[in-house]
Amino acid sequence: MLASLPTKKEGAMITYREAEIRSEVIKAMAHPVRLIVIEVLKNGEKSFSELMKYFDIDKSTLSKHISVLKNSGIVISRREKSGMFYHLQVPCITEFFSCVTAVIKDKIKREQCCIR
Repeated sequence: MLASLPTKKEGAMITYREAEIRSEVIKAMAHPVRLIVIEVLKNGEKSFSELMKYFDIDKSTLSKHISVLKNSGIVISRREKSGMFYHLQVPCITEFFSCVTAVIKDKIKREQCCIR
């Protein structure tokens, strides 16, 4: 099946495989809990218990969300006697949020223009 996928054409910015990899990272962020975890970690490393303070969910649920972020390469962890600690592997991932916010603001602006 992979052989039939399009490859990089002249002038194309990325290959299909590169697009798949990017989409996996974006999908990993596509949940409110995960977005909040990323937002909290942009200010530095946090323990699991510190992250739990931001949510009204089970520990196992938060653990699953963190696992998705770790598997995608967004978050990494380290273990100490006092527990697990997490931080962003590449902090610039939060710059993506600024772009998303700009898209939302532009969409709202365009919709308000049409409502008038």
